[in-house]
Amino acid sequence: MTVLLDLRKRYEPQIRWVFHFYWRLVRSMTLGVRAVVLDADNNVFLVKHSYVHGWYLPGGGVEVGESFIESLRRELEEEGRIELTGEPVLHGIFHNSHVSPRDHVAVYVVRNYRQDRLPEPNREIVACGFFDPAALPEETTPGTRLRIAEVLEGRPPPATWR
Repeated sequence: MTVLLDLRKRYEPQIRWVFHFYWRLVRSMTLGVRAVVLDADNNVFLVKHSYVHGWYLPGGGVEVGESFIESLRRELEEEGRIELTGEPVLHGIFHNSHVSPRDHVAVYVVRNYRQDRLPEPNREIVACGFFDPAALPEETTPGTRLRIAEVLEGRPPPATWR
């Protein structure tokens, strides 16, 4: 398993480039959605993917024909067994230029949800859980840290991801 992790870390920039090159051919712009999912104690739900380094807010790409909310529902279920029980609140829409000049991400705040249990690790999500915002995992990405701080401190979001 550590050999695979080492290979992924080593080739992550090339893998990301290949994905974005493909998306550039099939889509003029990429749209993503992420959620700041907070429990009653303001602990935040994070996921760790198998194909990129770090801890992230749950979410992913918006598919053709899908709304942001439909995508959010699907991604939360897939990555965290989280079922929305109320309307999420839009925090902001960000230009994610460090990934691609074509990438935009909508971030929602989710407080009303149901989760029967944490999902088992799989090919995409190797770990997940709720974390105290003051004690996030060391490998939490800078953009993830910024979105969490903005939501919890009530700061207006900037136009760019980081």
